[in-house]
Amino acid sequence: MTQPIPPLRVALTLANADVPVLPLRHGKVPVGNCPACIRNTCGGRPNMRTSGPCACPAPCHAWAAATTDPAVLTSPAWASAWREAVGVGYHPGGARLTVVDLDTPDAVAWAQRNLPATRIVPTTRGQHWIYQGTMPSGNAVRPGIDIKSRSQYARWLGRGTGRMTNLPSAVRALSARKEATPPPGEGVASSTRERAVWDRTVATGCRHTEAYVRTGLERGMAKICEHTESGAGSQAFGVARFLAAQHTACPGPCGLDVLAKFIVDAAVSVGVPTDYASRAVANGLTEGSGRTA
Repeated sequence: MTQPIPPLRVALTLANADVPVLPLRHGKVPVGNCPACIRNTCGGRPNMRTSGPCACPAPCHAWAAATTDPAVLTSPAWASAWREAVGVGYHPGGARLTVVDLDTPDAVAWAQRNLPATRIVPTTRGQHWIYQGTMPSGNAVRPGIDIKSRSQYARWLGRGTGRMTNLPSAVRALSARKEATPPPGEGVASSTRERAVWDRTVATGCRHTEAYVRTGLERGMAKICEHTESGAGSQAFGVARFLAAQHTACPGPCGLDVLAKFIVDAAVSVGVPTDYASRAVANGLTEGSGRTA
């Protein structure tokens, strides 16, 4: 019977391939923070969303502790974590990857119909589809589907099969679609940390149906998300101008300020600075509505 490879040995092999790794204990979770880092009282790791001064040598802060440095992985501060480790996690964003985590047979079937083929790793409940490129992570972007890239970790379950392909716009659009069609009664997290939802409570004078507006918004955000290298800001301007033009015959209000938040978030998700995206969208709404700046 083949003996399982010790997690530390697996981690060192991955680190040598420039994949940042961390130990996982029972429950597929990282080790807990040490007393000095509990509840992020240390300020957090410098590479976390909220940067901090933490220089703790222990593997605290989950994905943010992932490293490719063999000296850190084999250090005394990490030794106890490896002794209790039952697996290895890795930071997809740090390896310039995105993992589409498909947790159900229905989710796998949806991906087979809608996403480009890429490298596939079997999991206990479904599959990981791995693409080259990074994007914001997101949970439940569709039923049974999570996206693990920046600011998240994934379990290492082997190299999988198939040729890895570039991150497609169809995957980037999943996050935009989740924001555009929230569950009833829930708001939408924007890049400005506000929460909003487009419905009849904010669009009492709009002559369009909710389905019409949301479909147009989804398509526009998907176009923005396709511009991963350049042009997302200009695309956001164009989407805002187009959507505003559809409402010029409405008595109003049409909740265009809420639609603007979604468009800004889509642009920010592919690297456009928030201030620039906000200006582009505001200018697009102004031009599309026929108003002068």
